[in-house]
Amino acid sequence: MKAVLRLTMLAGLLVAAPVRAEPPAHTCEVPAYLLTSESTLPKVEAAAKPGGKLDILVVGSRSSVIGVSDHSAAYPNRLQAYLKEKLPGVEVNVALELQVKKTAEEMAPTLEQLVTDKKPNLVIWQTGTVDAMKQADADDFRNALDEGVAVMQKAGTDVILMNLQYSPRTETMISGSAYLDNMRVVAQQHDVPLFDRFAIMRHWNESGDFDLFSASPGMELAKRVHDCLGRALSTFVVDAAKIKAADLRIQR
Repeated sequence: MKAVLRLTMLAGLLVAAPVRAEPPAHTCEVPAYLLTSESTLPKVEAAAKPGGKLDILVVGSRSSVIGVSDHSAAYPNRLQAYLKEKLPGVEVNVALELQVKKTAEEMAPTLEQLVTDKKPNLVIWQTGTVDAMKQADADDFRNALDEGVAVMQKAGTDVILMNLQYSPRTETMISGSAYLDNMRVVAQQHDVPLFDRFAIMRHWNESGDFDLFSASPGMELAKRVHDCLGRALSTFVVDAAKIKAADLRIQR
């Protein structure tokens, strides 16, 4: 129980803890192999044309936001800002549907209706952290992912799966390996891109961009991590949609 409580506190880098001084210089670069996918986003590609409109829905848990009220610095908003820079001439809207404290099994039944109601070109389904905290059954987790991705694709949207956060403080307390593995399997089975948030954040921690071991990460660190996630995710979306540099120049 203590381990779960610690993970709850750390799960989003999201509570307003006392701000610690962090090194100002950071690049948060991501190895190219973590930002490329053999799976594609055809509906995003079709929408991201001059004069087009790209609607993205992020379905996520508490780690999709920072704090409790101001979501402007969280990665969905930063994703929108970076995509607008990358896709001039395209109206980009990123909406957030919070599913606080819900496992994938609890989220899955809501996804078809969300897609039907909001009609996004792309759903980014961020899941796995709550499942790891609650130690949800791995088979139930995989079945829920399979069900959720299938109904969203049938409803007419592209899908990206986003996996767990990385926290070196909680790695030894709660294992996320089964959930990470199952997300890779389901992504491959349904031919959808997997944004490997876990590996990306681990890379930043190991390269010294961010100290994610801190027990009180602070709001400034959280904002910087979310900004970097938004930037990396925007690159991932553009790459998976097969939008070429020449297309971007034409739009300018």
